[in-house]
Amino acid sequence: MSAIHLIPHGPIAELRLDNPAKLNAFTPEMLDSLEAHIAAIETDPAIRVVILTAEGDRAFCAGADINAWGDLSPGDFARFWVRDGHRRFDRLARLSKPTIAALSAHTFGGGLELAIACDIRVMAPKATIALPEPKIGIVPGWSGTQRMTRLLPEPVVKEMALFGRRIGAERATALGFAAEIAEDCRARAFEIAEAGLETSAYSTEIVKYMIHAGVGEDRSAMVETLGSGMIAASFDKAEGVSAFREKRKPSFKGC
Repeated sequence: MSAIHLIPHGPIAELRLDNPAKLNAFTPEMLDSLEAHIAAIETDPAIRVVILTAEGDRAFCAGADINAWGDLSPGDFARFWVRDGHRRFDRLARLSKPTIAALSAHTFGGGLELAIACDIRVMAPKATIALPEPKIGIVPGWSGTQRMTRLLPEPVVKEMALFGRRIGAERATALGFAAEIAEDCRARAFEIAEAGLETSAYSTEIVKYMIHAGVGEDRSAMVETLGSGMIAASFDKAEGVSAFREKRKPSFKGC
């Protein structure tokens, strides 16, 4: 049965795709568990870093299971499969904690869109990336034409999406898609995560918001989150709350 497992390693959470018989292709159950795990991780202060891995050695993720969406009506395909999947991946991209994808093998379609929702990627030497959707008569639906074009040059995305070309680990790293190549990408991802534990969790969260605001990743929410964090630490906020509760006029100090 397909699943995504949440495996705790102290302050590091591992999210492991487990559908190796179908090259870890996404099913509705996997999308549901991804969303549930992200919600649990977001509210758990003990978790500092998240690593995405996959079972098997043939693929990190080959995309979405065609049996899950192939017979949907056009309306259901757009409303439920594409929009719901997009929402889950957006939640991963906007997670307040650093995320690392360990791409052990082929990473196609929805699998690639999952990987680009992470903060950094480590690739195995044999890993490749691709957007094969047009070969089966559809288009990328979980940010492959949006978030991907913020990560890679437009001609490269077109090369993949229009012409079906695969990109190997060396070129992907040279283009900035991957942080590095490692024979054991999972072990290397854990090394990077462990080094990240030496940083301030709060500083890391805030700088991630700042970077996302800069590149347009949910910019409006990021700007308001940063502003709200500043105001929440002010005297005026504390005074306003106290005055409301005490049913009196607040005496603000502008700080």
